[in-house]
Amino acid sequence: MTTAYLIQFAVSAVAVALIVGLAAWATHARVSLALDESTARALLAEEFPGLDIDAIWLGTDGKGAIAKSGDRAFVVGRTGLGYVVRQVPWVRAMIAGVKDGRLRISLSDVAAPSATIAIAVWPPREFTT
Repeated sequence: MTTAYLIQFAVSAVAVALIVGLAAWATHARVSLALDESTARALLAEEFPGLDIDAIWLGTDGKGAIAKSGDRAFVVGRTGLGYVVRQVPWVRAMIAGVKDGRLRISLSDVAAPSATIAIAVWPPREFTT
């Protein structure tokens, strides 16, 4: 083996190691704070200006929320480092079932067919009487 070949091999190995290191570093996401009521209200106000919110129920894991406004429900869910808000009829949110502490709401959206939120009790007690 010639010296030029060894130098080329060493430089290539270092370049590959740098690319692998960059890819590993890029997969580390920043920490997202848990969703609280004020953040949920701000997200809803940004997506639906002038929305009059009747009530908000936060997910127990801080990754989602459900808001009621008249006959509509607004589902807030974490996606990547941000949040997404979807609108569904309130009746659809009410009939969604809880299984293993998770509420699954059908969104009827090709891009997001359903939303899953960690909620212990659903539907809310004030709506079941």
